[in-house]
Amino acid sequence: MRQVAGWMALAALLGGCTTANPVRVTRFHLDQPIERGAVAVLPAPGGDPTSLEFQLYARSVGAALAVQGFSAAAAGPYEAVIAITRENRPVGIAQKPVSIGIGGGSFGGGFGGGGSIGFGVGKARQREVYVTQLSVQLRRLPQRDIVWEGRAITEADTRAQAAQPQATADKLARALFTGFPGQSGRTITVP
Repeated sequence: MRQVAGWMALAALLGGCTTANPVRVTRFHLDQPIERGAVAVLPAPGGDPTSLEFQLYARSVGAALAVQGFSAAAAGPYEAVIAITRENRPVGIAQKPVSIGIGGGSFGGGFGGGGSIGFGVGKARQREVYVTQLSVQLRRLPQRDIVWEGRAITEADTRAQAAQPQATADKLARALFTGFPGQSGRTITVP
């Protein structure tokens, strides 16, 4: 009974835990002040400006830049060039399928014997996460000199609400521009 109570307490403790998916952020800049101004958000070369994914991330990056004092514009003294990568990655050990066992035995006439057979039902499943990276280069026009760049990476269980594209885009953009321009060359973790 004491062991059962211990397991129940452990299960209750773990049940109350939430898994935070922090964002790893790295930024680089020239250690010079960056004047605020109008900025156009564009896809990286080869990206499609009409894709729904780009538009989703462009809105999130534009909102994060607005918090830092930039304004959205079709053209201006800056352009923010963004690239997005998102991939599935298996993690942990595959969960074994359910096992069913059938057994029997006979005891009579002084002889005993028994046997059993077991087999798995279903196939092994492995947990998967989405690993998403948002990279942004802030370029000063007309020469397109890069004045700031950064990348933010997070991962979330594919079944979690945090893995939804809108939630991921907002989280990565917010983390990337938190404390803008940030310390150059340093990787930080943003909750």
